[in-house]
Amino acid sequence: MPVPSDSFADFPARLTAVRARLAAACLAAGRNPADVELLPVTKNHPPAAAEAVAEARLRAVGENRVQEGVAKRAACTATGLAWELIGHLQSNKAALAAAHFDRVQSVDSEKLLRHLDHAAAVLGKVLPVLLQINAGDDPAKFGADLADAPRLLEVALAQPHLRVDGLMTVAPLGATPAETTAHAARTFSNLRGLRDGLAASFGVPLRELSMGMSADLEEAVTAGSTIVRVGTALFGGRLRG
Repeated sequence: MPVPSDSFADFPARLTAVRARLAAACLAAGRNPADVELLPVTKNHPPAAAEAVAEARLRAVGENRVQEGVAKRAACTATGLAWELIGHLQSNKAALAAAHFDRVQSVDSEKLLRHLDHAAAVLGKVLPVLLQINAGDDPAKFGADLADAPRLLEVALAQPHLRVDGLMTVAPLGATPAETTAHAARTFSNLRGLRDGLAASFGVPLRELSMGMSADLEEAVTAGSTIVRVGTALFGGRLRG
């Protein structure tokens, strides 16, 4: 797997290729490409990756780990870039996440909701969140069960310092590419159906559906994704350290 350089000179070409994939997927699904946001995932990459994203005038980047994201944001010279936490968040790191991220996409429990609400209250802010749902019923993935989603949303909407923007999920991997595609299509369809049902039941828009990554963004767009989280296709192999 290729390892990117700190300059990320190939990022513009990779970005063009990913945007072309998104445009083709939207055309096939009869959707407007402007309705699907590309969220570059800079996990395990240096601040230069986020700076490349900012230079390309994308709105935000996604990070999987709280401490890594906090340190990277502090070192990043780009201004006006939003930072979103997309990885699993433990309750004991809720205050740190609330202070340093502009949105948390991986909220999967009532306990975490209450910790984030308290942290946001202390900061005097309203924190946007997405509820992470294990829509593929994969024991290897984080997220609330589909059956528990209504209660989780009910608790989330009751928190005065949180704003629920929508739902997020990660599709299971399969033993073969075809199986992975099938899992992705099923998972994303499940999340779309859940969102539509919850929005109708609770009378809230839940506009955002964060689903789809480098390998399955086409299936995600078909199912109605509004945010695709792409790392490898934009940055190549991840730097380890």
